[in-house]
Amino acid sequence: MQNYGQQNQSGLERRRTRWVGWGVLLFLLLWLTGCGERAWNAPYPSSESKSNTLYSSFDERPKHLDPARSYAANEYAFIAQIYEPPLQYHFLKRPYELVPLAATTVPVPLFLDKDGEPLPGDATADQIAFSEYEINLKPGSRYQPHPALAKDETGQFLYHQLAPEAIAKLNTLADFSETGSREVTADDYIYQIKRLANPKLHSPIASIMAEYIVGFSELGKALSAESEGQPGGNGFLDLRNHSMAGVTKLDRYRFKIRLHGKYPQFVYWLAMTFFAPMPWEADLFYSQPGLEKRNISLNWYPIGSGPFMLSENNPNLRMVLSRNPNFRGEAYPQEGEAADAAQGMLADAGKPLPMIDKAIYSLEKEVIPRWNKFLQGYYDTSGVSSDSFDQAVKFGAGGDANLTDEMLERNIRLATAVETSIFYLGFNMADPVIGGDSEENQTLRQAISIAVNFEEFISIFRNGRGVVAQGPLPIGIFGSREGLEGVNPVVFDIENGKPKRKSLEEARALMVKAGYPNGKSVKTGKALVLNYESASAGPDSKAQLNWMRKQFKQLGIQLVIRATDYNRFQEKLRKGTGQLFMFGWNADYPDPENFLFLLYGPNGKVAHAGENAVNYDNPEFNRLFDQMKNMDNSPERQQIIDKMVAILRHDAPWIWGFYPKGFSLYHNWYGNVKPNLMANNTLKYKRIDPEVRHQRQQAWNPPVVWPLVLLIIVLVVTAIPAVLVYRRHERSAAR
Repeated sequence: MQNYGQQNQSGLERRRTRWVGWGVLLFLLLWLTGCGERAWNAPYPSSESKSNTLYSSFDERPKHLDPARSYAANEYAFIAQIYEPPLQYHFLKRPYELVPLAATTVPVPLFLDKDGEPLPGDATADQIAFSEYEINLKPGSRYQPHPALAKDETGQFLYHQLAPEAIAKLNTLADFSETGSREVTADDYIYQIKRLANPKLHSPIASIMAEYIVGFSELGKALSAESEGQPGGNGFLDLRNHSMAGVTKLDRYRFKIRLHGKYPQFVYWLAMTFFAPMPWEADLFYSQPGLEKRNISLNWYPIGSGPFMLSENNPNLRMVLSRNPNFRGEAYPQEGEAADAAQGMLADAGKPLPMIDKAIYSLEKEVIPRWNKFLQGYYDTSGVSSDSFDQAVKFGAGGDANLTDEMLERNIRLATAVETSIFYLGFNMADPVIGGDSEENQTLRQAISIAVNFEEFISIFRNGRGVVAQGPLPIGIFGSREGLEGVNPVVFDIENGKPKRKSLEEARALMVKAGYPNGKSVKTGKALVLNYESASAGPDSKAQLNWMRKQFKQLGIQLVIRATDYNRFQEKLRKGTGQLFMFGWNADYPDPENFLFLLYGPNGKVAHAGENAVNYDNPEFNRLFDQMKNMDNSPERQQIIDKMVAILRHDAPWIWGFYPKGFSLYHNWYGNVKPNLMANNTLKYKRIDPEVRHQRQQAWNPPVVWPLVLLIIVLVVTAIPAVLVYRRHERSAAR
């Protein structure tokens, strides 16, 4: 009986052990497949799984976040959300329209004669000696919380005289325990304009502002002299103690800027962060010795009055924009284009901005991880790289871009827009072989313009993301002609109501006229050899360079690729030692002057260190440019532009290349998406539905548990022999 009882108890224990084992296994399976608050592979904390946060990425660290120095798109993505210049572009309206931001109205210039007396609004450019712009600011704007503005109970600044040992303990701006704020005034806008003139800051727009703002150059010289008198040329220059003749304070919320002559494009500059306010306190705070070495500077930590502030700057990991608690407020626009209401772009009309609480940008240097995280729902929007293009986009019979079935199943949406940019192939007009204004060389450039097939280039290397350029002005810029009216007759014919590139036979006939039948000089009998300057490297670039070589070979021209780094490439442009090169330009503002000045003789790269990289200099074009550049948009201005474009097409200093077409994808929980190629401060309009996003992330990222289950089974199966051996040993011992 005793042995039977012991055996029965042993069996009971084994059954209990078995049931416990199965229970543990069942628990593990339920845990692995369970309904957690977020997907296993979510790269963000569970506390943020349903937050009103926008998630995106960046692939290159911003270099300058100081509004006096920043001039790059990857920098504007951040600082344009932080700083508030006087004006901005309307989010929805096209053509692009300037509207007030920090200012109450868009200023209208007052024209003055040489004695400072007012002139009528229709005064001619030669009558106008000065233009004055009065800026009226909205009261109530306040700076974000910042230690530069922190004061003690007596009103003294807490951190304007930091000791070296205190600075040595600092790592980030968050190490300052106290912050402060104050109202933005006209003095702050004036202070920033003076900063633009400070040679120590090397503002990229200093040269053009010196040309127009009265007293700008003089202040720059005075600041340079004062800076040289300081030890090491560093330290704080209190710009409040310096005046600029053309910038005058009228009262707390009003100031005026006086320009030389007439420059209607100046209002566009007032929409750029160069003209955002800067408190003198921040300039003094960041000038303290030792802070910049610890990356505590305006290039690292902005101070603005806009809807967002940079709450985290870790460019090796992520950058975070958080809602500015001191933002005065702004409303979503209540009107737009005719189709905007039907497309849901006015659903938030009149609602307060910003519409999100935070935006987190993660560093993603590689394309594939960025694309995969977008498909998983962890990034709200994404560009379309060449690697993922076929997976995302397909073209219809009419050439229209559409989403693939895979994207449609995920409710992903596509936004496209022709950018206000141009990529062109430039001929160095200072080169004796390919440049100049002789009829032979003009004809040679025209022949090459026909042969280099940019429709093919766009198809092969840009996945169709581009529009062949017919001239220097992108679509949407005043002066550009659309449709058949805008076709370049030197390169294209019109057949069946569509432009068609002229044949290679016509190009070869032009080669004969130019003195190069079959690519050989009639004077020397030698083949024409041209040098192509390239700053590109890598497999993709090699394919493009081979393609370019093939285009010239069609005319019998030998193209020699001279690859180099970008610094050497720039040096060749400055010295005019290259012959051909690919280059591009992105609009600073939506005005034809911003593109046509690239071919204005006095802007020649070699002679004048200007932006005319091909050194084109046609006296008639220059005369028309001088006449056109400061005109208001009108039929008369259009007629002059038409004449200028006709001259350029005949002279062919550029092969006009293409206007890039931007493609971006976004999830259906990401709202108010309308490409705006002029405005950089559009984050405040974006809307997120966190609940929908969370549900999609859960659905798209189910845990893959079978490897873990398989591992458990293998462990159990592996353990069985050991258990059996152990049990046999126990039984034999019991006997």
